[in-house]
Amino acid sequence: MSGLRFLDLSFSFRFLSLILAAYLIHFCYKLYKIRSYFQKLQSDGLVYPRLLTSGQRSLTLSQPMPPHHPVFGHLLVTNTALSNLPRDAHAHYLPSQIWLKYPSLGPVYYLDMWPFAPPFLVAVSPTVISQFTQSETHLPNHPGIRKYLLPITGGGDLASMEGEEWKRWRKIYNPGFSAGHIQTLVPTIVEEVSVFVDILKEHARKGDVFSLDEAAINATMDVIGRVALDHKFDTQCSPNPMTTALRSQIRWCSFGAEPNPFDYMNPFKPLVHWYNTRIMDKYMTRVLEERYPSSPPSMKPHDTTSSSSASSTTNPKRSKAVVDLAHAEFQTSTPQNANNESFATAALPQMKLFILGGHDTTATTITYLFHLLSLPAHSHHLHTLQQEHSTIFGPDPTSAPAKLTSHPELLNQLPYTLAIIKETLRLFPVVTAPRAGAPDHFLSHTTPAGENMKLPTQHCLVWSCHHGLHRHPAYWTRPNDFLPQRWLLRPDDKDEDEDAEDGLKPVKDAWRPFEFGPRACIGRELAVVELKVVLVLSVRGVRVGNAYAEFDDAAGRGRRKGRREVQGERAYQIQLGSARASDGFPARAELVEWEGEGKRERVDVERKREGVR
Repeated sequence: MSGLRFLDLSFSFRFLSLILAAYLIHFCYKLYKIRSYFQKLQSDGLVYPRLLTSGQRSLTLSQPMPPHHPVFGHLLVTNTALSNLPRDAHAHYLPSQIWLKYPSLGPVYYLDMWPFAPPFLVAVSPTVISQFTQSETHLPNHPGIRKYLLPITGGGDLASMEGEEWKRWRKIYNPGFSAGHIQTLVPTIVEEVSVFVDILKEHARKGDVFSLDEAAINATMDVIGRVALDHKFDTQCSPNPMTTALRSQIRWCSFGAEPNPFDYMNPFKPLVHWYNTRIMDKYMTRVLEERYPSSPPSMKPHDTTSSSSASSTTNPKRSKAVVDLAHAEFQTSTPQNANNESFATAALPQMKLFILGGHDTTATTITYLFHLLSLPAHSHHLHTLQQEHSTIFGPDPTSAPAKLTSHPELLNQLPYTLAIIKETLRLFPVVTAPRAGAPDHFLSHTTPAGENMKLPTQHCLVWSCHHGLHRHPAYWTRPNDFLPQRWLLRPDDKDEDEDAEDGLKPVKDAWRPFEFGPRACIGRELAVVELKVVLVLSVRGVRVGNAYAEFDDAAGRGRRKGRREVQGERAYQIQLGSARASDGFPARAELVEWEGEGKRERVDVERKREGVR
C-alpha cells in the first residue's frame, strides 16, 4: 500500500510539474512576442533607441516611446515613475510622471508593462484622441471594461455592447438623458440635493470630521435612483441593500491592468461577486417587475376597478423616469417583442450601469468642487459664484430650492457656475476612455519637425488619458492652476485680445471629461445639471473644506511616513470605481450666512471655544 501511495504522489508531482512547465513556456513565449514587437517598432525607425531625459538638452522632440529594454520593456521606467506617487494613486497620474522625466515624449506614445498590464498606446493630444473616439472608424471599448462591469451588470449593458446592438439600445435610452428631459427632472434633483445640504449643515453644527466622499455618494445614489427608476433608495437616511452591495462590488472589480496582481487574483473574489450580485439582482428585479409586471393581477368577475388597475400596471403611465421613456421607445421600436418581461430583463443591466455611473463620477466631482472652493487662494472665485447665485435666485439662499423647482430653466443662466464645474473637471477628471487597438487602425501624428508618424494600434490598449491631456502645458496655459475664467472667453476671442488673458482660451476638444464622439457619456447633461443644483443650494449656506491634517494625525501617519501627496495635493485621486479622492476626503463643514453684497461667515462659537480649528 505504501508503494501505491508513493506512485500516486509521484504521478501527481509529475503532473503538476508538467502544468507548471507548460505555463512557464507559455509565459516566456508571450513575453518574447510582446518585447520583440516593441523592439521591431524601434528597429523599423518608428521609435528612437535613445531618448533624452529632463536633465539633458532636448534635441529631438515628439518621441513615441521611452527607452525600451529587450527583457524588462518599460517596467523599469514605470517603476521609477510610480515611486514618485503614493501606492494607492490612480493610474492616470502615470503618463504625467513619465513625461516629467522624458519631456521629449510626443503626445502619443507606447508603454510596455507586460505582464502587469497589456501594451499601452497613451494619447494626450485632442487631435490624436479624436482619431479613435470621434471618427467613423472609432475603436471599440477595451475588453477590460466588460471584465470590470461584468460582476456589476451581468453583461448586456451599453458600455459592454458594440455595433448594431449598441446603436439600438443607445437610441432607446437617449430620450431619457436629453437636455430637455433632464430639465423636467430638476424638481426631483432639488429634493434629494436639499437633503444632502441639510446633512452638511448638520455636520457643521456638530463640528465633527466626516467623509465628504461618503456623503456625496449617498446623495448621488438617491438622485440617480429617482432619475433613472423613479425609485427612492433613501441612502442618505439609512443603509440600502442594493446600494450597499453595489459599493461592495466596486471594491472587488478589476480591469485587468492593475499593478498589484492580487487585485485580480484574489481567491475570495468569486464568492464576494456571487453574494453581491445575488443581492443586487434580487432587489432590482423586484423593482422592475413591480413597475412592469409580466402579467396583469388576477381580477374578480365584473370587477371594473381591478381591470382598470391591471391595465394601468401592465402599461404604466409614462412618467419622467429614464426607464419609462426607454420603455415607451422600446414598445415603439420593437412591437413584435414589446412585452414587459422582455423589457425588464433587458433593462436590468442598463439600470445597474446607470446607477453605477450616475452616482460615482458625480459624487467625486462634488467632492472636488467643495475642495477647490474652500482653499484660501480661491476665495474670490467662491465670492463671485455666490454673487451670481444671489443675482439669479435673489439674496435669500433659502428661497433657491423653491425657485429652482418652479423655474428649472434658471440653471441655464449661470455661466460662472458652469465655468467652476468645467475647471474642476479639467483638474480632476473622473474617468478615462480605454479602447481596443485594431490591425488596420493607425494613429497619425505630425511632429514639430513636420514628420508625419503613423503609429499602429494593434495589440494595444489605446488610452485617452484625460488627466494627462487636461494638465499638459502644450494645450493649457497654467495647466495646474484653478482658473474658471478661462471658460468665460468668447469663442471668437483671439489670444492677443485683452479679454483672452494671455492665451487662457481652451484649445478645441482639449477638455473631454465625458469624451466626445458616438460613445460619449450618455449622462453628461444629467451630471452637469446635478452639479449646478448642488452648488446653487449649498455655497451660500455652508462651506466644506478638507481635514486631512487631523485625519493623518488621528491615523498616526504624518506626511513623512510614505508619500501622501501628488504634486503637493493631499486630496489626490485613487482608483475606486472612478478616480475618487484619497481616504474618502475627510472634511469639516462651516455654516455661512449670506447677506447680499456682503458675506459674513459664521462658525459655531462653541467650536471656536473648544479650539477645534
